[in-house]
Amino acid sequence: MSKRSRVNWRGYIPAITTPFDADRQLDLAGLGRLLEWLEAEGMHGLVLAGTTGEWTSLSPAERKQLFAAAGDQLGKRLPLIAGCSAFTAPEVIDFAQAAADHHFEGVLVTPPPYLRPNADEIVDFYGEISKHTPLPICVYNWPPGTAIDMPVELLERLADIENVVAIKQSTSDLRSFVGTFFALNEKVRVFGHSMDEHGLALLQARGGDGTMGAGAVLGRVHPDFYNHLWAGEIDAARACGVKDRMILDHWYTRELVGRFGSGPAVLKAGLNVQGLPGGFVRRPLRDVAEEHIATIRETLVAAGRL
Repeated sequence: MSKRSRVNWRGYIPAITTPFDADRQLDLAGLGRLLEWLEAEGMHGLVLAGTTGEWTSLSPAERKQLFAAAGDQLGKRLPLIAGCSAFTAPEVIDFAQAAADHHFEGVLVTPPPYLRPNADEIVDFYGEISKHTPLPICVYNWPPGTAIDMPVELLERLADIENVVAIKQSTSDLRSFVGTFFALNEKVRVFGHSMDEHGLALLQARGGDGTMGAGAVLGRVHPDFYNHLWAGEIDAARACGVKDRMILDHWYTRELVGRFGSGPAVLKAGLNVQGLPGGFVRRPLRDVAEEHIATIRETLVAAGRL
């Protein structure tokens, strides 16, 4: 039996922001409101404490607190995946256990950042996690954040590890994503389909699992891309994709780096403009400068959110 069948993850599963209050403290009340909104808007699942969730500035205790709050609120209502990236396998395993204790279905893990381990070391890292984690693993290839762009050959080795059930291929290189998809889609789930004409053509021709996108700032527009696709309503799916593409083109560079600040800051500004609990970013990041808020608002107006 294919390992991909062990989980039912599919569609649009955003990596959500982590609300901090004006004192840059974890805002659990804001998180609760954000989670209720995301569920009401029809998300197919959520990633907590991913790149967008600023895991890099959360203490271990805060990350576990985040998992407890989100899991206890939504864990039995839709799939939750815990961002458990860390420098060492024991740290990842510790976070994974905390997530498992609060109804999460899986973990999302990058290679250790900053260290730039080689291929064999990366395989060892995921292998150790697999032996001791209570949850299925989604391998996260995130070159802008780790300085490592894992080639298909390495991802194939990782897909052979027992508890690896999915790959999040976050590359801006279409050929790299397509190569990963064709090599591994029958063995594990592959996320990273673009919600544009390229992604639509591939999804129509060969199927696919979905997108673990950032922020869900357009609400149900994002999951409706897949809802319409699954229903055979291709023009409606295309219209949703056009709106999703506005966010990428207006707010991000081609390398998926925020134009007006960090990715979390840009997405939080987009939520705040809509009256949603985006909150503030935590140092060393800066909130989006006031001079750029009008541009963010213009995009949301064009996408029909305001």
